[in-house]
Formats: sequence, structure tokens, C-alpha cells
Amino acid sequence: MLLIRRANEPFKGKWALPGGFIGEDEDLYDAALRELKEETNVSNVYLEQLYTFGKPDRDPRTRVITVAYFALLSAEEVAQQEVHGSSDAGEARWWNIYNLPELAFDHATILEYALQRLRWKLEWTALGFLLLPREFTLSELQRVYETILNEPLDKRNFRRKILAAGVIEPTGNLRAGDHRPARLFRFTAAAIEMERARRRFP
Repeated sequence: MLLIRRANEPFKGKWALPGGFIGEDEDLYDAALRELKEETNVSNVYLEQLYTFGKPDRDPRTRVITVAYFALLSAEEVAQQEVHGSSDAGEARWWNIYNLPELAFDHATILEYALQRLRWKLEWTALGFLLLPREFTLSELQRVYETILNEPLDKRNFRRKILAAGVIEPTGNLRAGDHRPARLFRFTAAAIEMERARRRFP
């Protein structure tokens, strides 16, 4: 999870989600991309709108309504980003989503909402294609599911269900390792197309 350490009040020194105020003539999506770039140096990512948060007391300065966006990046994509804090973010870094510091404003609520919605949409769809390389082992796929669901999954049961869902297919390639070579899989073109077309969040 990418967070920034706030350089200014309110909540100076606290960790928070990247974000800021929209320009008067600025599109919502463009503002989200701009703030992400300004505060973390992350760019060239596709954002999706998550939800609107508008409780009247969520910001001590004034009434603020937040339109939250999210992006899912694979480990390869994360490695390509040079993350550092700038603008009004004193620092930016990646965190384990299950070991986060205390967050400013209601950002913990926003994160919990995003994670819960992701869990609802994850099971037996091709959503994992955003988080994995093009070819992957079933063990790697299972680890993605276990990380998002935050619970261990029975190996045989997981493989039976994911194969029956028809969202992945064998590539015919093997990956050598310390033990028996592992079969490599990929998400089917039809499953990826369906996942890209769906609105993951209402």
C-alpha cells in the first residue's frame, strides 16, 4: 500500500493516502493522477474510481468531500516506479496493508472499504491478472488470493475451484526450481477482456 507522510497540518507527520484538492477547471481523474505524481512520483498507472466519502467532520479545516481512486500494480510494475515524497508529502513509501501505521483523517476507513470491495470481487475472476506476471504458477496465484483475503486457502480446494472457473489456462511452459518443475498458467483472453470491461466498484 502506497502512503505519504504529511508535511503540513492538519495531521503533520502522520501517514495518509496520497491526495489533495482539485483545481477549479480540473477533471476528477486528471486531479487524481496529478496528486499521485506530485506526492509520490508514481505515474503511468490506470486509476479506477472507488467511492465518495463525505461525512461532515472528516476534515478539521472545512467541509471536504473525497472521491477516492485506486490502482492495482503487480510487483514488476511497483519495481519500475521510483517512489519519493514531494509537494506537501514529506515522504512516500510502500507498506504491508496488514501492518499499517495510524492514518490521518478517515483514511483507514477508505482503505478498509477498498480492501473489502476487492475481496468481494476477487473470488474466481481474472482480477489477479493485474497483480501477476503474464505467466505464473498456481502457487503464485494462490498467494495473491491469500494476501487479499488475509487467510490461508486449502491447496487442493483452491486449485479445483480456480481451474473449474475457467479463467486460467496452461501455457505449456514449465518453471525450473529446486524441486519438480512447476507448470505455468495465464489468464484466458476472454476472462481478461471481461474483467477489463466490468466495473469492479460501484
